[in-house]
Amino acid sequence: MIRCLPLGSSNPCLLRCSTVDASLHRYGWRLLLLMGALAASLTAHADPISALQLLREGGCGGILPPARPLRHVGSLDRAAEQWANGRTLASAAQLSGYEAESTAGLHITGPEAATVQLLKKSGCRTVSNPAFHDVGLYRRGVDSWLVLGSVYVAPASAQAPMLATRALQLVNQVRARGARCGERSFGPAPPVKLSDALAGVAFGHADDMAKHNYFEHEDLTGHSPADRVRAVGYQEKLVGENIAYGPKSADEVVQGWLDSPGHCENIMDPRFAEMGIAYAAGHTSRRGLYWVQLLVAPKA
Repeated sequence: MIRCLPLGSSNPCLLRCSTVDASLHRYGWRLLLLMGALAASLTAHADPISALQLLREGGCGGILPPARPLRHVGSLDRAAEQWANGRTLASAAQLSGYEAESTAGLHITGPEAATVQLLKKSGCRTVSNPAFHDVGLYRRGVDSWLVLGSVYVAPASAQAPMLATRALQLVNQVRARGARCGERSFGPAPPVKLSDALAGVAFGHADDMAKHNYFEHEDLTGHSPADRVRAVGYQEKLVGENIAYGPKSADEVVQGWLDSPGHCENIMDPRFAEMGIAYAAGHTSRRGLYWVQLLVAPKA
């Protein structure tokens, strides 16, 4: 008869056998190998990133769909350290040089053996969020700070018409109801319409700023917005231009302009009847989006 002493006894893995054969020897070796692998696994998962990967792979214990492993990124290690030192998560990510679409942070305190459970308690939806692709870690004593992130990807040029339509919708909504721009109040104004010619001029300036890493209404050849509009044969009476760097969506850029009195006044000016808007992604140290909005009163 084969007996195994219960767990907690002085020798829980001892097999006491009345008879011994080759098959039992094979079983014993498998048991020892399995226990060794389990011990190694538990030790590996004490590392917060390994524990995080384990939880993502298993859907945080089977309560959520499995998620892909995260890539360990040095810039997010720096972000985690900045966050641990008191900066907000957003500013920490920005200072680290990580171009983030979104970020989330997990701060756990406790012994290494409890890392998996601590991460589960910190928030399974964050741990298993498939939108995150990267991770960084900073450790100090029994504290660990993890920053999860996804890199911002500039919208493709094929999305430009959709974003222009959305921007037009937002501009005409605010023109229809009126707005306060700083100290000035504007009543309702007629809607503007999109102009392909003005969109082309707007893109030309956005792309030039993106390629040459500057941010001005006057381009590097000294041309003003009105000069650029006239250069394509557009006959204008009045030209207004708003520019922005950094916003990632039409909603964000229009709201930013509305929050700035001078830009808001351009949007609300009832004399403007046509609009062109475009964006271009930076190529050098500035990799965000450059936006240009042209508002024009055409000649009759």
